[in-house]
Amino acid sequence: MPHATIRDVAREAAVSVATVSRVLNGHDNVRPALRVRVQNVATRLGYVPHAGARNLSLARAGAIGVVLPDLHGEFFSELLRGIDHEASSRDLQLLLTVMHDRPGRGIDVLQTMRGRVDGLVLMAPHIAQDVLLAHLPASLPTLLLNCGPNDGDHAALKVDNHAGAAVMIEHLVAIGRRRIVHITGPDNNIDARERREGVEAAAARAGLTVRIMPGDFLQETGVAAATALLADLDQVDAIFAANDMMAIGALMTLKRAGVAVPEQVAVAGFDDIPLAQLISPSLTTLRIDTAAFGARAVARLADLVAGTTNRTIEPVTPALVTRETTAPSLNKGHHKGEHTT
Repeated sequence: MPHATIRDVAREAAVSVATVSRVLNGHDNVRPALRVRVQNVATRLGYVPHAGARNLSLARAGAIGVVLPDLHGEFFSELLRGIDHEASSRDLQLLLTVMHDRPGRGIDVLQTMRGRVDGLVLMAPHIAQDVLLAHLPASLPTLLLNCGPNDGDHAALKVDNHAGAAVMIEHLVAIGRRRIVHITGPDNNIDARERREGVEAAAARAGLTVRIMPGDFLQETGVAAATALLADLDQVDAIFAANDMMAIGALMTLKRAGVAVPEQVAVAGFDDIPLAQLISPSLTTLRIDTAAFGARAVARLADLVAGTTNRTIEPVTPALVTRETTAPSLNKGHHKGEHTT
């Protein structure tokens, strides 16, 4: 079957060849409705720009696109710090877009990035993977950051959430905790789902059932969960939140209520944001060097832009960092001490 040409797209969309070219190269001077129509036709026909023509017409932009679900909180500030540092060291500019938990916006961004950047770092844990992969521009090198299961054709960098969460449950069990509460992240977030699965698998191996409470990765959710738990605190001896901000919210609530941490209730989080070691008591958590994670994403993307064929999924395993909220013995002469395993 012959490949679709730019003229086929123009004819099917009832526009000129020049208009199709402007849309596919990401130019601004096209009406939004017309842009969508042309993009839909090109996708339906499976149109792929001729490599020789593309190389002649498009020079390197010297920029990379970064698409994130949010910018709220220390995790994203650390991630961006690493991305920016690595991009700057390579003399690359950043074009940043935030989806704000709106999958439709993320899909639109994927199309408008084409022609403006040399490659894309994409973090979209809340977009169904089949939808995401179906809308990735074929000609744009893309590094998937903490997205869902891959098709094997796209390079990816991914935190092993399941293993990390399981290690935390094993730690809590090892220090004698049996009535464990897990505050989850959003239901539509792959990181949150994998962390909950790791929690439940490790608890089952230990012969325990973990109480699950809903969360959304925001500090206020940790406050709300801990406030609800105060009514039957004798049924709780540990809280493991799916990120540090919720854990900190829970910790501050327990302290204000006069609950001794960790003597009565141990508290733990996930990510090891800078604040985790600065609060008192300092927070036990799972360390992801978030800045290094962002820097590694840019380095992998730069290799893709340069023509590497490495499409592997590179796992990042979190490290357990035990601090005062689960290890009172660390208080003896080492107020801000920590152990990493």
